[in-house]
Amino acid sequence: MTLWALEIEYDGTPFMGWQRQKHGLAIQQVIEEAAARVRGGDDVTEAVASGRTDAGVHAEAQIVQVALPDLSPVRVRGAMNFHLKPHPIVVLRACPAPPGWHARFSSIGRTYRYVISNRVVAPALEAMRVWHIRQPLDHEAMHEAAQTLVGHHDFSSFRASACQAKSPMRTLDRLDVRREGSKIIIEAAARAFLHHQVRNMVGSLVKVGEGVWPVGRLVEVLAARNRAVAAVTAPPEGLYFTGVLYDPPLALE
Repeated sequence: MTLWALEIEYDGTPFMGWQRQKHGLAIQQVIEEAAARVRGGDDVTEAVASGRTDAGVHAEAQIVQVALPDLSPVRVRGAMNFHLKPHPIVVLRACPAPPGWHARFSSIGRTYRYVISNRVVAPALEAMRVWHIRQPLDHEAMHEAAQTLVGHHDFSSFRASACQAKSPMRTLDRLDVRREGSKIIIEAAARAFLHHQVRNMVGSLVKVGEGVWPVGRLVEVLAARNRAVAAVTAPPEGLYFTGVLYDPPLALE
């Protein structure tokens, strides 16, 4: 067997998140069961993702490692996608993993996108794929506030109580907010994020966009190092895991 790197896309709506759960279907379970069938029914070593996603969170380019037969990338992709049906998960690209590579620990960067539908009418086609907010949001004020969070900080104010990270210190490389028609797009990049960090930052940025908080309020929230002073956690359906960086890059095809 060969250790493979798979680039996968999924709709997180019907799943309990990435990690296997005792009650409810998880993306990891679906990947491992499909891989077992590709292996001819053999038990599959644990599939490892570059980053775990919560229930309802989507992915455009999640990277997963799993042991599979020594086939061509095209055949691995085709075989996995055949056995992933009817679940909303697909393998986009694949390649044999480089020596010593690990999907999670070899990563040097991760990116997320959060999408808000900012219009009066609730979305029909994008229900469960955006956060719908009726009242107008000032995306320019949100972007200005977001820049105060960029850099190396203690992000305790934006950390879930259940977060298992040893330290709240993280370096946020980018946090941009822009408007595209009726949508507000928030993009974040860092080497690693705390549990719920992106969704918690989005929740506070929305307070600024609504005019409830001044732009400078996020400086105070960050300095407080207290989750209680930040806004509510944004819902999971608007969040997308959009990419992972490795050095050297994976030779996906």
